[in-house]
Amino acid sequence: MTGITADMTIGEILQKNPDVAPILLEAGMHCLGCPASQGESLAEAAVVHGIDIDTLMAAIENA
Repeated sequence: MTGITADMTIGEILQKNPDVAPILLEAGMHCLGCPASQGESLAEAAVVHGIDIDTLMAAIENA
């Protein structure tokens, strides 16, 4: 899934490609629609959830 970067907000990512949602849910990001997801980058959310951003980005890229 090209075009997705760790500095994009979760909201931006889901608008660009909604198919990323199951990957984020599987990684433990269960609040995809919460207000924080609209202003929090994927990298910031990964830190909050204790998820390795490189692993998450690899999963997104390989989907």
